[in-house]
Amino acid sequence: MTKLGNDFENFKTWDKENYFHPWEGLKVQGAGKADRTFSEYAEGIYVYDEHGNKVIDGPGGMWCMQLGYGNAEIADAMAAQARKMAYCSPFSEATSVSAEFAHAIAERAPGDLNRVYFTTGGSTAVDTAIRFVHFRNNLLGKPAKKRIITRAHAYHGGTYLTASLSGKPSERQWFDTDQVLPHFLPDVNAFRRPAGMSIEAFLDEKVADLENAILELGADNAAAFIAEPVLGSGGVIVPPAGYHKRCLEVCRKHDVLYISDEVVTGFGRLGHWFASEELFGITPDIITCAKGLTSGYAPMGAAIFSDRLFKDIEGDVSKDVYFTSGYTYSGHPVCAAAGLKNIEIFERDGILEHVRKVTPHFQKRLHQMLELPLIVDVRGMGLVGCIECSLTREGQASAGIDATIGAVIDARCQELGLMVRPYGNMAIFSPPLVITEAQIDDMFDMLTEGVQRATRELLEQGLELEQERA
Repeated sequence: MTKLGNDFENFKTWDKENYFHPWEGLKVQGAGKADRTFSEYAEGIYVYDEHGNKVIDGPGGMWCMQLGYGNAEIADAMAAQARKMAYCSPFSEATSVSAEFAHAIAERAPGDLNRVYFTTGGSTAVDTAIRFVHFRNNLLGKPAKKRIITRAHAYHGGTYLTASLSGKPSERQWFDTDQVLPHFLPDVNAFRRPAGMSIEAFLDEKVADLENAILELGADNAAAFIAEPVLGSGGVIVPPAGYHKRCLEVCRKHDVLYISDEVVTGFGRLGHWFASEELFGITPDIITCAKGLTSGYAPMGAAIFSDRLFKDIEGDVSKDVYFTSGYTYSGHPVCAAAGLKNIEIFERDGILEHVRKVTPHFQKRLHQMLELPLIVDVRGMGLVGCIECSLTREGQASAGIDATIGAVIDARCQELGLMVRPYGNMAIFSPPLVITEAQIDDMFDMLTEGVQRATRELLEQGLELEQERA
């Protein structure tokens, strides 16, 4: 394990004073008192902090550490590529490793999704997808066909454009976003459906949401519908069975493109390269992916386009126009080398098959968590899960003490050796795909105890917990 020097207190000072982190609390940052855990060494599914404490990485980094930490093969492939060819301009040159990686992705993508546009991550992948949709409609003489339909609680990225399409209320309050481009549909979380409404009726309502929106906007104005197969950051919301297939049919009926945002679900999280076709029975027009693309070893994303989208804008009808959108690090050779080795290991070691094998046990342990009185709902699919907690049996509270429960659970779990991702009254987890059944048991044992400790802590504060469920 890496030993820390005597100057580690300097690192803490520099982190507080110089490193402006994502999701930085300004009350803390402004006072220079941010006190984060330092992750200094990692191996497999475990991360070690600056004190040498070993914890299971429940969130899998940020949904991305598919093969776990310390994979020497990926590190060696990156080092070899950096020595051979560290950079290649994607604007005017090509290099074999990036071309091979694009081909490998296209081979594994559904249908005729064969055009791979490399980006720097998930946000820029979605950003590129939207820009292409607009670009294409301009070439087709449809300048008004620009509106993008999205969902409440969806998350599509952190750029200005993609943040405008994201429906997580907590991330929109203090930022400016485009108020014209997006059209938001209501929540697709079945847990929030009205009392007495069946899943079938809820599904019908959600599909009708989409068609009504297209009719309201006008098909001449509605350009695309963007949807996560499973809404990850918004709380692991799994839409009702048949939802995506029926939504695709609505889009086809009205000439609206379907963008499947697989930044979280792609590359093994649900046991397949991509979830769209294998699990949801759809072949979208565009797929966006990132995170598991390189198992988190290098920053990379991709927007994958259907050949069909190019047939009416290329060749003689193209007007000699260029798609003048690009990134300095698109198709970066070192990142591509990491991605190619990632795919090689996935297939050699049967990672997708392993995920499908351990998923039933993971989901069984997840659903057993519902026996705890603090937990009002559990949601998950593949190796991703979420527990939603509330002091009220309805689980509807979104402010006050309920909004801090996730952080309390995370703190108690870290005492036991487990990190989770707190989000309001929820705790989310998406561990490395190499996790074993025994390690799944360890994780859920710690989570169970962490929730119980959090419950006792809340009760000791004089708060009351409604034990009965509706």
